[in-house]
Amino acid sequence: MQLFYNNTLTESSTEIKFSREESKHIAKVLRKKEEDYLHITNGFGYLFHAQITFSNPSQCIANINSFEKKENRKYKLHMVVAPTKMNDRYEWFLEKATEIGVDEITPIICDHSERKIIKTERFERILLSAMKQSLQLYLPKLNPVIPFSNFVHEKKNGQLLIAHCEETKKQSLKDILQLQSNTTILIGPEGDFSPKEIEMALTSGYTPVTLGETRLRTETAAIIATHSVAFLNS
Repeated sequence: MQLFYNNTLTESSTEIKFSREESKHIAKVLRKKEEDYLHITNGFGYLFHAQITFSNPSQCIANINSFEKKENRKYKLHMVVAPTKMNDRYEWFLEKATEIGVDEITPIICDHSERKIIKTERFERILLSAMKQSLQLYLPKLNPVIPFSNFVHEKKNGQLLIAHCEETKKQSLKDILQLQSNTTILIGPEGDFSPKEIEMALTSGYTPVTLGETRLRTETAAIIATHSVAFLNS
């Protein structure tokens, strides 16, 4: 199934007009023609079934015949991950986390962060592409970049976890995760969280966890944490 995206579609929508870029893809690449069927999501759990009424590389139009609403996962995962020095590593995390299952992502700037500026529009395109490729109907929310201290002082519900490399008492992530819960997991930059940041998180109610015996890259740690939550709830 080829999945298309349009966030303006609602239950009352009867027609969709595709952008020039998507129209070109539909008409020239996929060679879709009038009366062919398309599947479209709005990123909020809806799958719309549409039939093409006009097919042209510059403009494709389709009628919405029906729709269905898919229930979201019974757990919520918020990954809070410091941007990596190399952008492509963070982009890899965004793509794979979306494929595995994540609801919200927040980039945080830490004491040891080497990268403090992110390409929001590019990141959003990666999330969208990964959602469509993996045939998911919920688009993860990408929050604006925020300083670590600001984030941990915000009130959060559910299970709050911080993964770090300091030689202190920590619990194994696989042992502490709760089934079907709202979970927020903090992952630091290449230089890890500073001792001050770790203490700040603990004071704010976060529980320290370990992801294993080896030292992991930021993006690897983030993917392992995402998969652990998904695996527990599968």
